[in-house]
Amino acid sequence: MNRPLTCPQCRKEDVLRTPCRSLAERLVGPLLLPFRCQYCSHKFLALRWGRRYPRHLLDRRELRRIPVRLSLSFSGGRVQGEGTVIDLSMGGCAVQSRLPVKIDDIFYLKLYLAEPEAPLELAAMVRSIGSQSIGLKFLRPAQGNKRLAEFLRTQGLTEPIPPA
Repeated sequence: MNRPLTCPQCRKEDVLRTPCRSLAERLVGPLLLPFRCQYCSHKFLALRWGRRYPRHLLDRRELRRIPVRLSLSFSGGRVQGEGTVIDLSMGGCAVQSRLPVKIDDIFYLKLYLAEPEAPLELAAMVRSIGSQSIGLKFLRPAQGNKRLAEFLRTQGLTEPIPPA
């Protein structure tokens, strides 16, 4: 019986298979597969002989997002505004807002996780712009942010992943 795969950095079992990105990963691909921890974002290679993992051709994300409805204010350059976070992960979020932004714009975010607490302050870059949302990638590694990690854990991010 196969033991569940755990992250070598944080020892959590919440890991997902990620696509091979580098030449080295492609060369060792038949033996070692790349995985990313959903809790601490650590990427690592692991031997998983005889297992099959689904290929997500349309979704390039390496971190699972969870649906949320959170208030957000942001500022950067000459743009200031508010929006609603509609999904969130350790690596970024999707925001609904009417303000015009461009890809690679950098913003400072104030994310309101809970009403009595101070907002969570993050820096993010615009990665995609859709008709319904703006995709943001956090600039600093979010695994160092204990408040965000704890919020995601309480929202169900670290529930066990069913075997593939």
